Amino acid sequence: MTKSWYPVIDNDNCIECGACTNKCSHGVYGKDSAKPIAIYPEGCVDRCTGCQALCPAEAISYFGDTGGIKITCGCGGNC
Repeated sequence: MTKSWYPVIDNDNCIECGACTNKCSHGVYGKDSAKPIAIYPEGCVDRCTGCQALCPAEAISYFGDTGGIKITCGCGGNC
């Protein structure tokens, strides 16, 4: 878990489908609003791109992304 890697939501592109909030088992996203919000960025697994892989609107990028190796933490995109 890290504070240097976490999802950033592009609210203009987000379609509020819930794919990221429903699949993240690390408690990163708050579920009290229609738009996903990373309320616990420390819960994000370093270099995991599982929620990004599930986002049909391509509305997720990552703070700390420098274009290096990315993983889906062995979850197949179902973190």
